[in-house]
Amino acid sequence: MMNSSVLFLPSSSLFLTKQLVPATKGRASAAAAVRCSNGPNLSEAHEEEDVASLMGRRHAMASAAAACGVSVFGESMAVKQGLLAGRIPGLSDPDEKGWRTYRRPDDKSGGHGVGWSPIIPYSFKVRDGWEEVPVSIADLGGTEIDLRFANSKQGRLFVVVAPVRRFAELDDATIEKIGTPEKVIDAFGPEVIGENVEGKVLSMATAEYSGRTYYQFELEPPHIFITATAAGNRLYLFNVTANGLQWKRNYNDLKQIAESFRVV
Repeated sequence: MMNSSVLFLPSSSLFLTKQLVPATKGRASAAAAVRCSNGPNLSEAHEEEDVASLMGRRHAMASAAAACGVSVFGESMAVKQGLLAGRIPGLSDPDEKGWRTYRRPDDKSGGHGVGWSPIIPYSFKVRDGWEEVPVSIADLGGTEIDLRFANSKQGRLFVVVAPVRRFAELDDATIEKIGTPEKVIDAFGPEVIGENVEGKVLSMATAEYSGRTYYQFELEPPHIFITATAAGNRLYLFNVTANGLQWKRNYNDLKQIAESFRVV
């Protein structure tokens, strides 16, 4: 029989369920899983107030996850299973400098984002040698993990595509409408790294490409670049991370990967 302990967050419609699976023959310990669920949309009348209060709710969620020894979107929560239907390669051939461009295929299914409207495609560049990692419907980062890539020598990345209506009534979202760079990193950074971002933000910048604004952050610890933008009814978080040795050896490449992210 499976025992479940539910971590309720009184101020949030989000909750975490930690499933404890008894050890079976040949296994030394039980496996644990954390499942995230989201609740109703927020009203437009309280948009500004709710975006601000989202910081507290999401921090509470991330803190609960950290207490269970996990981050909401990090690699430690990945459940690596077989390839999913609808997972279509989108990598170009390497250019003369060894860089490849990934573009989310227009006909790639929503996969585990069942019922969502089509996702506006995005693109980014990686060095030759990076490979896509399957994202399972059981991925503990939730249905908002759209893509994972990894390179054993350089690091890993993952793309979060979250419905804006989960926290604001916006049909044509921009990152500026969601909040300032400070508010965005305070609200969503804890979900990415699994802990409070206070004192961890080394740099914060704003860039504009083809009329779209991108917030760019570098955090430590852990070593991670986060690029945030919004389009349509989606918030995009592009996250590039590595261990200490990978970060030291490949810092410039990892930063270039992070800054190459575009919603097209």
